Amino acid sequence: MPTLADDRISLLVGGQAHDAWERYQVDSDLLTPADGWSMRLMMDAGRVPAAIVSGAAAEIRLGRDRIMVGRLDRVKSRVAKGQVSLSIPGRDLAGQLLDCSAPVISAQQLTLDEIVTRIIRPILPDTRVKIFAQNALEVEKVNVEPGDSAWDALQHAAEANGLWAWFEPDGTLVVGGPDYTAPPVATLVLRLDGRGNNVLDFDLDDAVADSYSEITVLAQTHGGGEHREAQHGVKATWKDPSVPFYRPKIVVDHEADTVKHAEERARKLAMDARLKRWTLTGVVRGHRINAPGEPGHGRPWKPGMRVRVINEPHRLDCICFLIATAMSGGKSEAPQTVLTLKEDGVWIVAAHPHKRRHRRGKNGTPARVWDVANSPTEEE
Repeated sequence: MPTLADDRISLLVGGQAHDAWERYQVDSDLLTPADGWSMRLMMDAGRVPAAIVSGAAAEIRLGRDRIMVGRLDRVKSRVAKGQVSLSIPGRDLAGQLLDCSAPVISAQQLTLDEIVTRIIRPILPDTRVKIFAQNALEVEKVNVEPGDSAWDALQHAAEANGLWAWFEPDGTLVVGGPDYTAPPVATLVLRLDGRGNNVLDFDLDDAVADSYSEITVLAQTHGGGEHREAQHGVKATWKDPSVPFYRPKIVVDHEADTVKHAEERARKLAMDARLKRWTLTGVVRGHRINAPGEPGHGRPWKPGMRVRVINEPHRLDCICFLIATAMSGGKSEAPQTVLTLKEDGVWIVAAHPHKRRHRRGKNGTPARVWDVANSPTEEE
């Protein structure tokens, strides 16, 4: 079992590990398309390692645990006064999908795993993919236009089925959603008497500016064919009890073509506002969960975990959802991790089409898994 002391962050490039950092930071966020790192390295005078070049495949490890797989975005080097200084930023594999255009696709009757495979395989041919879905629909028609980024095309396909896409620390692409049934991995404690405290500080940000007591979605549909009549006055309202006074918001959404879809959209907008409104940030020592006797003890912190919070100064005793982490440290800086926490159950991914390219799916608890790493393309 790894220990809190096993916190050395290393960068593996070309079969060599580097860990003598002046400073490093590794950021991971479920809401950000590409996670990334930034590192500064000082070496004795000599040649810059041949393997450290922009575009090189790289891994970030915490001890023996992989915490990110990607490529070096840039290498800046300076030789002066008998030393070599290197600055090495990079991103995980989502960075390649974000930068590159998706293959142009115009096809009918494709399943979600077929769409995902066609989008990512030309750019990331060896990447393992896991799709967690309960009711992934076969799409009647898929159009990926020239110039669309691979990440946008992937995210649109996922969202049309009420899912989200992200990369796991080992480089696996996951298309799924948050698991609010998973047990909390640890308890973060900040008591006034100091008993059992394991958090250096908590910062609570609660802003009502973008929240509303009720959100109403208005829409209408156009007629299509002999069996589909135009509908006018499509309307649904979702109330947020966490806003205790009247703050109404009206949104026009032309994609919501039934009352049910308008209701789903109103709920999603209300939950997004609530997600943005409340943020609890905690700072802990090291990069591993230091909670003996709890399920996550010894594991590296990562987004997607659920955590119990006992925070007496803010009068909190609740379960929170870990949405982002930021690991940092260096020569003159002790390793620490900033944990960004949100209300549990608030981040939801609701099915919603983009530019009419995908049919709506149905959001649900993960039920089936496809591993499509080596699925053949149509041409094969």
